[in-house]
Amino acid sequence: MASSKATFALLVLAMLLVSQVQASSLVTGSKAVDVQKNKGGRIQPQSCTNLCNYRCSQTQYHKPCIKYCNLCCQKCLCVPPGFYGNKQVCPCYNNMKNARGGPKCP
Repeated sequence: MASSKATFALLVLAMLLVSQVQASSLVTGSKAVDVQKNKGGRIQPQSCTNLCNYRCSQTQYHKPCIKYCNLCCQKCLCVPPGFYGNKQVCPCYNNMKNARGGPKCP
């Protein structure tokens, strides 16, 4: 009988631990989403050069692409994947506008 009580207590403790871990991961995940919605991604500023070199590697307007990609990356800490498009991944990068109201970031 004591063995079954100990097993039951251990099972309850294990379930509590699992629920705490799940709650913690939900909070952490929501913080990451909030950061991306408000400011941008999570890359380090020193990574911008390499990411922008890749993003701008297939455009005929390489110099302006690199310039504006790096400006946007430094501010948003995010560069969309691929050579073109996919800006919805980085809302800050996507929403930056130039003086005429057009997209600033390549």
